[in-house]
Amino acid sequence: MYDLERDVQREIAQQVRDNKILIYMKGTPDMPMCGFSYATVQVFRSLGVPFATVNVLDEPEIRQGIKVFSNWPTIPQVYINGEFIGGNDIIQELYQRQELQALVTAALES
Repeated sequence: MYDLERDVQREIAQQVRDNKILIYMKGTPDMPMCGFSYATVQVFRSLGVPFATVNVLDEPEIRQGIKVFSNWPTIPQVYINGEFIGGNDIIQELYQRQELQALVTAALES
């Protein structure tokens, strides 16, 4: 039997592996569709680093699958160097404590 969930999980794992900084978000960086996604993008833009995004509104299977993949119920979700970091609240906290910059630098240098 065809297992769509397994294929989605494999696709997500590949996306996470292929991108040093990846944000699963609602909308796009230029047109975020929720305030939390907007705030998360703004943090990474302020750092001046390249990042990739996946618009979960365009891909309902990914929207549900990423919640299973990370065991985290909300969007946005940020991955750095293949590791799930958290949602907007955690990103904001790490940024304020100047810990996010170190994670990003380490990822981009690896």
